[in-house]
Amino acid sequence: MTAIWREYDREALDFQYAVRDRVPNALELIAQGTEASEAARRDYDVRMDQAYGDSAGQTVNVFPATAAGAPVFIFIHGGYWQRLDKNDYDFVAAPFVDAGAAVVNVNYDLAPTVTMDEIVRQVRAAVLWSWQNAGSFNGDRKRIHVSGHSAGGHLTAMVACTDWPALATDVPANLVKSGHAISGLFELEPIRLCHLNDAVRMDEAAAARNSPMLLAGANNVPLVLAVGGAETDEFLRQQTDYAAALKAVDKEAPEIVQAGCNHFDVLFALTDAGEPLHQSVMRALAT
Repeated sequence: MTAIWREYDREALDFQYAVRDRVPNALELIAQGTEASEAARRDYDVRMDQAYGDSAGQTVNVFPATAAGAPVFIFIHGGYWQRLDKNDYDFVAAPFVDAGAAVVNVNYDLAPTVTMDEIVRQVRAAVLWSWQNAGSFNGDRKRIHVSGHSAGGHLTAMVACTDWPALATDVPANLVKSGHAISGLFELEPIRLCHLNDAVRMDEAAAARNSPMLLAGANNVPLVLAVGGAETDEFLRQQTDYAAALKAVDKEAPEIVQAGCNHFDVLFALTDAGEPLHQSVMRALAT
């Protein structure tokens, strides 16, 4: 065995991040979310495929709030930056619209069509668009909150270390008020070294400049980190190490471990009023 990352050789590292192989009913859980998303689009007012950029992937689904001045909850889907779609995750909107929030569900172009740098740029552009257009869907631009799952958790953390005034004029540095990164990937070097990089195609420099773990000092958003207790050792380590990196620079980084949850059903805790993750988001939206 030749270790390429910590104690892992290539086969073992691939297995740590082969989440569908680790969860026997992964496709069933994804399909459950897709079915619930179809129901959400039937049952709630939704503005589909609102463009925030020029390419086909740069769109959002917007669920307006029922009254003006509402908090804005932005969700970023996962899929290892190379698969899935916002439409698979519209189910996330339902409980937050019911609670009075506006919800923006973000799409982005996928690897290998675009680079990691471009994906990060697009998601930042989607958040900026949400701030600029909040009033059109009853949102309060002073109450923007971001969350994402898996690759979306990584992108949430990258949003949290964005220098907003450098991107556009008259934009506040504290554009985002809170973030919840769920099953996030905060250190991309192991991604570069495993099978996932066949599509993502990062070199060492790209992995470094897009690793929130290495950008902790630039973080300007209170983050909550959540992970399923039944996820792989590497996902658990990613969260623990990132929390430590944030705490080392005096940033807020409370952790939630959803007992018994795997990489896929942990997302359902986001929509379940009885679960710590949902309750944490609700507290953030109330501020």
